[in-house]
Amino acid sequence: MISKESSKAKSTNWNTGVCSLKTVFIVHSHPENQSFCSSLKRKAIDVFTEKGYTVLESDLYRMNFNPVGDRHDFTSLGNPDYFKYQAEQVYAFEHHAYAEDLQLEMQKLLQADIVIFNFPLWWFGLPAILKGWVDRIFAMGFAYGNGKGVYENGIFADKTAFLTFTTGGPEVAYNKGGKNGDLNTILFPIHHGMFYFTGMTVLPPFISFSPVRKSHEELQGELSRYSDYLNRLEEHTPLYTNR
Repeated sequence: MISKESSKAKSTNWNTGVCSLKTVFIVHSHPENQSFCSSLKRKAIDVFTEKGYTVLESDLYRMNFNPVGDRHDFTSLGNPDYFKYQAEQVYAFEHHAYAEDLQLEMQKLLQADIVIFNFPLWWFGLPAILKGWVDRIFAMGFAYGNGKGVYENGIFADKTAFLTFTTGGPEVAYNKGGKNGDLNTILFPIHHGMFYFTGMTVLPPFISFSPVRKSHEELQGELSRYSDYLNRLEEHTPLYTNR
């Protein structure tokens, strides 16, 4: 059951030289377990487990997660005659009326100190299943709104988040002036509009460009680079932070 009290942010300092983050939540979105994207997810699990952290995971494809928010999100409705999704999210939070699958995901998010979205970049954004997870889990009343602030006053100021993703195109395509456009612009709706909107500290993403074009040795190098990124999290300068 999601309670009002359990959604309150904890106090955490960032970049103090002592990393106090202990629970990691990886939301993974790739349909193929043998993909390099999935290998990155497993690398993160290994690194954080070795550190002694608690690792929570939602493998959305394996869970057969439904990305469509609708009446099935709720066990009862505030207004059964006219369905307004955000109003029902607020009602569900106030009256403990979320469906069990959403409650489980919300509890994972509440427990997390670090939130990682692990995915392939599809059509310049999140895969639909992951975007749907955000629609349903970053719910009004729970993650924002109904008295909760946003951005610098966001409820999840205790959490640090970052993206780990792969691309189909090469790095040069995402440089300033590249054919695919600037990555800062592409990622703004996620970094600013999802993570920071709810108050999270946002770290620079880890990006593996075009792994399909890399050799086995190069892919191993990418995994080593990711391991180094994860082991030095407290050294990264946040893109956004309230701490």
